[in-house]
Amino acid sequence: MVMLPRPTSSGRAWTSFVADPPSPDKPDRPVRGLHEQGNPKHRLRVEHDANTLLLHLADEDGAGWTTIAVDRATRLIAPGRGLRQIDSTRAAYDALYQP
Repeated sequence: MVMLPRPTSSGRAWTSFVADPPSPDKPDRPVRGLHEQGNPKHRLRVEHDANTLLLHLADEDGAGWTTIAVDRATRLIAPGRGLRQIDSTRAAYDALYQP
């Protein structure tokens, strides 16, 4: 694991991501995404099935993705990176589970 130096304190409190607004063309559809307040390109999405949790995090500028795959039974994790969410998802999933 790579260890980075601890960032200097910015003096600001931690904050949370907020829910995306409903789609104007599908207002009854559930909102499934989150974004950083004030930076809608920095997005977060979580999905799961019976075996795996996938946490998808967009780059700060929205230009790429990091996905963390979590095995639900063991809580083992594996990261993946890609320009598209599907690419980062495949990389994380393939790193977590043997073919």
